[in-house]
Amino acid sequence: MQLHQSSWQQVEAYLARSTGIVIPIGSTEQHGPNGLLGTDAICPEVIAARGAALGNFLVAPTFNVGCAQHHLGFPGTITLRPSTMIAAMLDWTTSLRRHGFTHFYWLNGHGGNIATINAAFAEIYAEGSLRPDTRGQTNIVCTLKNWWELPGIAELCKEMYPTGHGSHATPSEISVTWFAYPQAAEVLSTVSMSPRIAPVGPIRDAEDYRRRFPDGRIGSDPTQASIEDGRRIVEAAAGALAQDFARFCTPSE
Repeated sequence: MQLHQSSWQQVEAYLARSTGIVIPIGSTEQHGPNGLLGTDAICPEVIAARGAALGNFLVAPTFNVGCAQHHLGFPGTITLRPSTMIAAMLDWTTSLRRHGFTHFYWLNGHGGNIATINAAFAEIYAEGSLRPDTRGQTNIVCTLKNWWELPGIAELCKEMYPTGHGSHATPSEISVTWFAYPQAAEVLSTVSMSPRIAPVGPIRDAEDYRRRFPDGRIGSDPTQASIEDGRRIVEAAAGALAQDFARFCTPSE
């Protein structure tokens, strides 16, 4: 069930049976020579949609611009300042809380978001603690899950790509986007890269990043990507998400 594709009455009916929601969150940034700029938003979005079909939960619109200042040396990248992202996450959560949502499961697709997401959680909890008019309200719970850390996914990716998986523009994430948008694979699957496996190193500002990683990749060989690999990853991740979200929404003893 997608919030953007639901009426307010349907959301009200959903809240009568569940107060949990999955929020895909990612980034708009370069992903090497054969990757889409929306990769980090597309991956959690696709996995969440497939997971919702299995777990019958509600999926919010994708928060598709994150903290990506280090990618600004490549055309098309869009970034938020951490403070801007924190403020936006607070507003999203506060809006949904007003309707009765209590469990916010942020499914992340961008490693560069992690620190800011956790800082946003601290801000969200502080908002509830510091406002006197929130006394007596049901407490809210936020959690962060990177899609590649869902149960079984790291093992599956290691099996598929024993070498050249890397940490940015990885064959796993490229495969997921090609599964979602097979027309992209038709255009990008023949792109050649040199060296085959990209270098590794620290991540600093945009100019330093472009100098260290001239084609945008870090430690990866995304020429290994395929639509079929993407299908396997999405199906495994969707099943794991449905189970993990159900556990998250189940009250602890």
